[in-house]
Amino acid sequence: MTDQLKNDINNLIDEFNFKGRGKFKLIVLFGLLGDFDSFEYAINLKNFINNHQNKNLDIFAIAIGSQNGKEKFCKFTGFIEENLKIVPNNQVHNDLKISSGIDIGLGGWINMLLMLSGINSFKTIKEVFRGYTGDRKAKQIYSEFDKIEFLNFLEFSGNSFNQIFGNGYLRPFELATFRLNNMKEIIKNWGDYILHEKYLPQRGASFLLDEKNQVIYKFFSSDVLGYSSNMRDPLRFLSDLIKE
Repeated sequence: MTDQLKNDINNLIDEFNFKGRGKFKLIVLFGLLGDFDSFEYAINLKNFINNHQNKNLDIFAIAIGSQNGKEKFCKFTGFIEENLKIVPNNQVHNDLKISSGIDIGLGGWINMLLMLSGINSFKTIKEVFRGYTGDRKAKQIYSEFDKIEFLNFLEFSGNSFNQIFGNGYLRPFELATFRLNNMKEIIKNWGDYILHEKYLPQRGASFLLDEKNQVIYKFFSSDVLGYSSNMRDPLRFLSDLIKE
């Protein structure tokens, strides 16, 4: 870790009062609250906490957004509200040299659409297709008991995936269904989640710190739907490094 990054992280901890009680801290920089990655990452983090109940880990996050957006975001994703700080712009991201995506001068929407098509966001297309084709090397999302509402007009149980595709892996259409439900929530509350469209391309980063606030893992995203170095198991770095 460079001295500059160490200073920047320590300043971040002081500015946002990210103290925590555990041995480890995970500090996540989301882009906009309404970014696809923000929703998916937050839900995965909530599930990780629920599944592991690890008292050695505190998780904090910063996102570009409003107070109303924060409240809705936490209610939908289950992320701990007091551990999410909102900022009005991407200055913190710039200070940490996190990718702001592409900017061709035609506005945030155009920049985001270009990234979704794979321009300067090379892994995005592969990740979109994986959502529809499934992945034998990734974990399933829905259990047989989950109730899934699909775009307001279709409701089915997670058992439908079991009956058609089996279980024990990421089934075809499973990740796409999960992401479409996140997208529905974003569109429904667009004004609360998207503080300003110019920040749509803004990417995020993750920093895992030990008890001395030394960075022991870091990841800077450069792709849409690429908030981890291993999207098949996005929180593998926590499973590997955080021990009871």
